[in-house]
Amino acid sequence: MKRPGIIAIIILVIILLFGIGSVVRSYNRLVSLDQNVESQWAQVENTYQRRADLVPNLVATVRGAAAHERETLEAVTEARAAVGRLNVGDAFEDPEALARFQAAQGQLSSALTRLLAVAEAYPQLRANENFLALQSQLEGTENRITVERMRFNEAAREFNTVRSSFPTVLFANMFGDRFAQKHYFEAELGAAEAPVVDFGPES
Repeated sequence: MKRPGIIAIIILVIILLFGIGSVVRSYNRLVSLDQNVESQWAQVENTYQRRADLVPNLVATVRGAAAHERETLEAVTEARAAVGRLNVGDAFEDPEALARFQAAQGQLSSALTRLLAVAEAYPQLRANENFLALQSQLEGTENRITVERMRFNEAAREFNTVRSSFPTVLFANMFGDRFAQKHYFEAELGAAEAPVVDFGPES
């Protein structure tokens, strides 16, 4: 074989190897970023679950001092039950499932805010160590929820950016749902804020 032909073959082999290497690196990068998104989503779910776990004790404590606040207590209990019935899987890959998740969690946030506001009218609650501890844990959990949502959005944004870049997008589409675009966590206005009650001095 003539020298020019050998050189051409070598060049083609180099190009082929470079292309294969590029595909492998891109695939591995997407896998890593995809795993990171799933990990961050699990953290979001864990913090929401921690909040839900606080609700029964909080409701029981308030009921002990304000039993006639039945409507508010029932609203919290029903919202917590609705959250417990959620089965959204990897909601970040399904915008409708993510919307249901956010709506249910938003309702629980609103119900808890109303419940804590009710406590302002009950001095015995404001002096109840168990209630104050639960209220502090709830506020801390709400703050963690905000942080984990932010971290999830960052992970999803990084994945989407890499996935949409050239030439990664060319073969990412070949895998179908394996590397689907991730949807961001967009909380309703005020939902990301921890419910805060001002336990000021009694009048």
